[in-house]
Amino acid sequence: MGFVRSTFSFLTGTVVGVYVAQNYNVPNIDKLAKTFLLIGKHLEETYRKPKKRDSDGSEI
Repeated sequence: MGFVRSTFSFLTGTVVGVYVAQNYNVPNIDKLAKTFLLIGKHLEETYRKPKKRDSDGSEI
């Protein structure tokens, strides 16, 4: 009985997802995630603490 219930839930979710994607303006999640990663990388590079240097000028 668990297999039938989980399969029904999966198929129902898939059908509803396809319907929503076709009939409503749903944002592109992949593009949105890449934008957030790009912003995160920019913030990290901007506000990263400088690396400590040894007395001879080499990095630790």
